[in-house]
Parts: sequence; structure tokens; C-alpha cells
Amino acid sequence: MPASAITICRFVDVPEPHRLMPQIEAIFFAASARQYFADDAERAAFRERWLGCYLAHEAEHAFLALDRSGAAAGYLAGALADPARSPCYADLPYFRAFAALTRCYPAHLHINVAPEVRSRGIGARLIEAFAAHAAAAGAPGMHVVTGKGMRNVRFYLRTGFEECGATVWNGREVVLLGRRLGASVPLR
Repeated sequence: MPASAITICRFVDVPEPHRLMPQIEAIFFAASARQYFADDAERAAFRERWLGCYLAHEAEHAFLALDRSGAAAGYLAGALADPARSPCYADLPYFRAFAALTRCYPAHLHINVAPEVRSRGIGARLIEAFAAHAAAAGAPGMHVVTGKGMRNVRFYLRTGFEECGATVWNGREVVLLGRRLGASVPLR
């Protein structure tokens, strides 16, 4: 399927978007670096932390990639508020380490594309839709946090992000990749 066969739209603009949740969840778990869970409760908590809380509380900042049939080919779940200053993300201590950076790059996102349609520009189109949305809302920048050396780092670098900082979380190094939006923003 060519990328031109995909439509990018906001989650809240899709009629009955929750009918797509089984497809979105399948993409989420297929793309996750974590594939094994001790039980269903642990799996549900993982889904809630990295997907559910965004769609429940920040749905207006989420985007979908839909194929011609209306099926989900990918998604971007985002938020505009600075996570280092929001109680919703207090359980993620790396945001305290990145607090100076998240002030400059407050909007943040999680993105996943179905394995069978990756490397077709769909992820880049989701990033651009969110970047335009965040810039229009006045966000000076956006960021992602991922494991240092993970394969997705190359994707983010190609879509305009740059490595801004690193810290250790759960015994591994994570990096904050930031991308400025709109006018130039001082880093400190």
C-alpha cells in the first residue's frame, strides 16, 4: 500500500474512533520493545501508561493513519503540556532529569505504525501532522524519549529531531530527542 493511500486525521475527528481501539492496540503491542508480561494486569498497566492515558486525557492531540477502508495503519498519541511539570507523568522520573529540556520542547508523543506498512512515509506524515498541530497551539518544541541506540532514533533524526540529552532509567540509557517548532527557541 503506497503512503498516498493513507489519510492522516485527528483521532477526535474520526466518527466513533473507539471502534478502532482493537486495531490501535494491536499496532501498539506489535511495535512495542516489550513483548512479554507476567500477567494480564501487567500488560494492561503497560498499555495504560504508554497509550491509554494519552487517548483518555489527550485525545485531541492524537492522530491516526487510516487506509482506504478506514482501518488503522498507525497512530500518534501526543500531549502538549510539559511532562516534567504535569502530575500525569510523575511516575516517569526521567522527566525530572530532562526538566530544563522539556521546558523548551514541551509537546511529546508516542508513535507506532503497523509492521506491514512501515518505511513508506506514514510515520513521517504523522509526525508532521502533530508538529503542525503543536506549533499552531503555541508549543515551542516537541520531544520523544527513547532508548539510546534503538532503531527508532534514526527515524526521529530523519524527521527533524536532534539528540538533546541523556539519562539512565531502569538501568538503561534513554535520550531525549527534541525538535523546535516555529521560531527559534533558546535552549536554556
